[in-house]
Amino acid sequence: MKAFLRLFFKLLYHQFAFTYDFVAAAVSFNRWKDWTREILPLIEGTRILELGHGPGHLHRLLRRDGWFAVGIDESPQMSRLARRNTNGEANLTRGLAQRLPFADESFDTIVSTFPTEYIFDPRALAEARRCLMDRGRLIVLPVAMPKNRLLEWLYKFTGESPSESEEVIKKKLKEPFARANFETEIMVRDVKSSRLLIIIATKPCEG
Repeated sequence: MKAFLRLFFKLLYHQFAFTYDFVAAAVSFNRWKDWTREILPLIEGTRILELGHGPGHLHRLLRRDGWFAVGIDESPQMSRLARRNTNGEANLTRGLAQRLPFADESFDTIVSTFPTEYIFDPRALAEARRCLMDRGRLIVLPVAMPKNRLLEWLYKFTGESPSESEEVIKKKLKEPFARANFETEIMVRDVKSSRLLIIIATKPCEG
């Protein structure tokens, strides 16, 4: 099942990217965009990097609210979608989280919403840490825990909702970031249909 899902999401992010919004809305009962907005109040500073910008909906909000936002994604299909959804005005580049094409201490906050497994890669976390200012934040929204019983069944069936207790999930989420020398906390946000687990990983001062 995991191998099937990995292939499914790869296709969804590339060849079938044009269906991404429809699929995301369907599996979240049209809450996907609302979930991603929950990270906006947590952003600090003015220079923001979005890892895995996808179709560009969050990126549009970042620019609307006055931040200097840069987005990076490895999918050419998603880059085209994001440029269309931001009227061609976004600062986007293609690349991998494991090899970010930015100078040291370029950003105050890095954000990533519902990323794939790359976000736990030590190389990606090391690159994020390098590109953050001291006390900069890496904010990751990796999972939504459904409250609705139908949603809960659907997510368990697809393997997208972990079956462990919330405390176990929090511990597992924190470990990769703590190993990458981030000061890490897990914030829980209750929204209409779900509980969102949000990772806030702060780069300690190195001076």
